[in-house]
Amino acid sequence: MSVRLLAEISLWIGVAALFYTYAGYPLLLLVVSRLRHRAVHQSDIEPSVSLIITAYNEERDIEAKLQNSLALEYPRPKLEIILASDCSTDRTDDIVRGYADRGIRLHRSAGRLGKTAAQNSAVETASGEILVFSDATAHYQPNVLRTMVRNFADPSVGCVAGRLIYYDPTDSGVGYGAQKYWSYESILKTLESRIGSLIGVSGCLYAVRRTAYVPLYHEACSDFVIATTMVRQGKRTIYEPNAVCHEETNRRIDRELSMRVRIITRTIWDMWRHRDMLNPLTHGFFSIQLWSHKLMRYLIPFFLIECLLASAVLAWESPFYQAIFMIQAAFYALAVWGRQPAARGTRSPLVTLPHYFMLTNLASVLGIWRFLRGDRFVRWEPIRDRSRARV
Repeated sequence: MSVRLLAEISLWIGVAALFYTYAGYPLLLLVVSRLRHRAVHQSDIEPSVSLIITAYNEERDIEAKLQNSLALEYPRPKLEIILASDCSTDRTDDIVRGYADRGIRLHRSAGRLGKTAAQNSAVETASGEILVFSDATAHYQPNVLRTMVRNFADPSVGCVAGRLIYYDPTDSGVGYGAQKYWSYESILKTLESRIGSLIGVSGCLYAVRRTAYVPLYHEACSDFVIATTMVRQGKRTIYEPNAVCHEETNRRIDRELSMRVRIITRTIWDMWRHRDMLNPLTHGFFSIQLWSHKLMRYLIPFFLIECLLASAVLAWESPFYQAIFMIQAAFYALAVWGRQPAARGTRSPLVTLPHYFMLTNLASVLGIWRFLRGDRFVRWEPIRDRSRARV
């Protein structure tokens, strides 16, 4: 096989992988959803609900979160609010204790074992038929609980994911990139839900049927693994776009990168632990979703490198391949240029979107490296900009 032929094969394999991951997979979901749309039976039911807010050192935001929780439109006798503190060392626990007379209960973990362990521990004390999990910085719209629980009238539904909308009061480059990225993710969630089940949820807003909740291992990325635990029980995780919460984006490059590396590393560990779910012969289309939505996405940087190197080899022999190489070079130049506006907290879509795209792919490379190195993330440290504005 000649060098030219090998380079051409490599290039078009890379192009095909890129096309499938970002465009082909959504098109596949669209086609399949038209062929096998699974509707969800909804009803205005009012089961008892336990709202579990997990926090570690959130003294800056916790009071606003408690006020937001008390303002939710749901019968108060049927709503239990629990703050699961992962052994906070600041004033978080003291602030929560100040709301005891308003029905908010503090549950402090016996030891600092991470977010998932704190959730497991709080669930043991919860009394609700429906468990709703939240972060301390997620601001819920008043109708969130009513909107979500209607879906549990369908016995096939084990978990309901709400809709996360990011906001950025500073209009930063990183924030703009995160907003666009999450808009794309929301489209995928809508289509996956129509077909059968999501492969993951937003950790700041999701609800689980109490009888279907399975305590997770401490290092689990709970908002990813929860969908797998539902599928193993023959239940669905569906998307409810009308249950909305707002959360502020990161606006610093280093913080966004750190967050994504942590999430990717933990998700890869979870997929490795549940690798049997990647077999489409036993788990059907859910396996295809895992391959397409997660694994292919994490492998994108390697396909990008493959395309760049192959087109560089071919550029010496063909104007067509020269153009392909130059297009890639221009894109990467824009991404590098975009780092400066992003670092300054400003944005221009022409450069910030390529920059954010490369940031997410750098996170994939680093996440895979951390996984191969054996790193695990169990505990979490909140990363907050002390000057940021609230909703």
